[in-house]
Amino acid sequence: MTPAQASVNLNGNTLTVSGPIDPLTVVALRKEGEALILSSKADLVVDLADMSTAHSVVLSLLLCWQRLARGRSQALNFTGVSQRLGSLAALSGLDEQLPGFPSQAPLQAPRENQHQS
Repeated sequence: MTPAQASVNLNGNTLTVSGPIDPLTVVALRKEGEALILSSKADLVVDLADMSTAHSVVLSLLLCWQRLARGRSQALNFTGVSQRLGSLAALSGLDEQLPGFPSQAPLQAPRENQHQS
C-alpha cells in the first residue's frame, strides 16, 4: 500500500488540503496552493478536514497562503480544522489570525481565574 501524499486541489471556491504535511512536503504544497489561489478571483474556503497532520509547518503554509490572498483582496476562510491544529494555532497565538479557526479564549478564562485564587 502506497502512503498517502499531501495534496491541494481547487474545486469551485473550495481549496481542499489532504494527506500528511511535513517539512519535506510543505514547500511543494505551498507552491501548488499559491498557483491555485492565483488562478481564482473569488474568496476561497480552505477545507482542512482531510489533512492528516497538525504541525507548525502547516500553520506557516496557511499564513503564506493567507498573505498571498490578502495581497489580492481575496479572503480565505478555513474549515475542518482539527482540534490538534486548532490548539497548536492557539498556543502560537495564531488562532485569531486565521479566519475559521476555533478561538481558544473561552478555555483560557477559567485557568486565569484559578491563578487569582
